[in-house]
Amino acid sequence: MQKSDEILEMFTRVSVDSSWAFCDKTKKDTSYATHGYHRYPAKFIPQLVSRLVKKYTSTGDLVVDPFGGCGTTIVESKILGRRAIGVDINPVAALIANAKITPILPLQLARAFTNLNARIDSYSDALVLEIAAHERIDYWFKNEEKRKLFFIKQAIIQEENPVIQNFFLCGFSNILKNCSIWLQKSNKPTRDLNKKPAEPISLFYRQIKKMMRGNAEFYAKLKENDCLEIPCKIYCTDARTIPSGDGTASLIVTSPPYVTSYEYADLHQLSALWFEYANDLNSFRKKFIGTSYHDKKELCLNSALASGIKQALLKIEKKTAQEVAMYFGEMYQVFMEMQRLLKKGGKLCVVIGNTSLKGVKILNAEVFVEQLLNLGFHISDIIKREIPSKNLPSTRNEKTGRFAKTTDANNIFVYPTEFIIVMEKP
Repeated sequence: MQKSDEILEMFTRVSVDSSWAFCDKTKKDTSYATHGYHRYPAKFIPQLVSRLVKKYTSTGDLVVDPFGGCGTTIVESKILGRRAIGVDINPVAALIANAKITPILPLQLARAFTNLNARIDSYSDALVLEIAAHERIDYWFKNEEKRKLFFIKQAIIQEENPVIQNFFLCGFSNILKNCSIWLQKSNKPTRDLNKKPAEPISLFYRQIKKMMRGNAEFYAKLKENDCLEIPCKIYCTDARTIPSGDGTASLIVTSPPYVTSYEYADLHQLSALWFEYANDLNSFRKKFIGTSYHDKKELCLNSALASGIKQALLKIEKKTAQEVAMYFGEMYQVFMEMQRLLKKGGKLCVVIGNTSLKGVKILNAEVFVEQLLNLGFHISDIIKREIPSKNLPSTRNEKTGRFAKTTDANNIFVYPTEFIIVMEKP
């Protein structure tokens, strides 16, 4: 077992590797193919995943992402001819990821869109629509936009092909924020009563046309690489119960949630409400690792560093200390599941940054390394990278819920750099 002070000292010697920042990549580069289907916070760029997959796997190997999010790892793995499994507890993430990883014959998709157009174009303000009252939807949407969104959704679910229906639902999900009174530049659920919502039908059409171009690029790339039939799958389940056999994975690439950084249940509540994934938001919140909404319980941390962070926070605020301890305890459980999945010599790549809470440094990367070493993993590499484009929270205005602009001279990023921890199962 490596001593905690040795781990801390090791991290002080890790310098920034500029080659992992991908500063030369434009937004177009990072949203190619299906990567631009849907906004998603804190996602890593596809070039990062691609580099890791190329370095540590061969064609046909199995790649797993236990925190699959919007499916970046799975898309890149499929393009490179690797089988892949993604897992996420969030049904909205699973819907987005399934749309992104599933190539559709462009001509078939075009015909389906033509038929959908015909159904949606029959909308009229004079139509009598039986829309059930919903307190949370009414909280976020004005009546005119709500009517049109309801009509679009009803038109989508008439599509009989489940793959194409999911594609359209993904597009529908991505326009909800713009069509609501959610404060446009805020990742936090904050209303802007003066906001003029976007017109749903025209916005939906633009969104689907953009996605269709992405699908055509994805399909062509897979066909060129002879990878159309490479199996990949997204499961909506807990990261601690991944449906794959012992020793089946050659590589795990994942970016876990940051402790209390984003409440994904809150962030995706518009889609969750419209798709009826959650009538009770509080119950929905408790499913997520890293949430502040949890049932209090003591978990094994297996890290002296994590225990030290908990004790430091206990002197300041018990609630925060419990949240951080819960996070590290649940992450340790996920690491045990990762250990089960990996074959001997398999690599585990965890992309994570450090932050602070209540003035206490939360050394996520160092804690994870200690937990993994205590599970028997070996350190293969520790990479430190700058984050020029990743959508992460910075200083936030407590009154408005707005995040500071990147051009703000007083802007202080919470996570200006992050680590890629590469561990090997012996």
